[in-house]
Amino acid sequence: MKEISLQVNGQQHNLQIDDPSTPLLYVLRNQLELNGPKYGCGLEQCGSCMVLVDGKAMPSCRMPVSATADKKIVTLEGLIDEKDNLHPVQQAFVEQQAAQCGYCLNGMVISAVALLDENNNPDDTAIREGMERVLCRCSVQPRVMRAIRSAAQNMNP
Repeated sequence: MKEISLQVNGQQHNLQIDDPSTPLLYVLRNQLELNGPKYGCGLEQCGSCMVLVDGKAMPSCRMPVSATADKKIVTLEGLIDEKDNLHPVQQAFVEQQAAQCGYCLNGMVISAVALLDENNNPDDTAIREGMERVLCRCSVQPRVMRAIRSAAQNMNP
């Protein structure tokens, strides 16, 4: 048993971990009961498990929890502000109905937040590149594009 200190969604958590190589995703879901990141492929290829690690969208399904001890982790739940307002990206996804089954939605939103934090006015090529790590089979990509463009406009009036 090893104690690992994680900063998740602005809160410090001191956790007892059996194996420091345990994937961050398992710790987030099983110990912290955060259900935004999903288990998809388990191979860092689908994006369902994305979280922000120091502001960068990263898959959490294979990332050892020990590798995140000194980093700021934000999950889908952590994007909502202290007044329970949705992040502009989340709001745009709702307004544009940019989700179908919802399984990849976590990865879409997390990736879009990271993209807009890095580039506040992306063109369509930048949006496609920023979202390419998230697999979606529901054919909502045009809505996702509209949602990201809308969020960018709302974040930069």
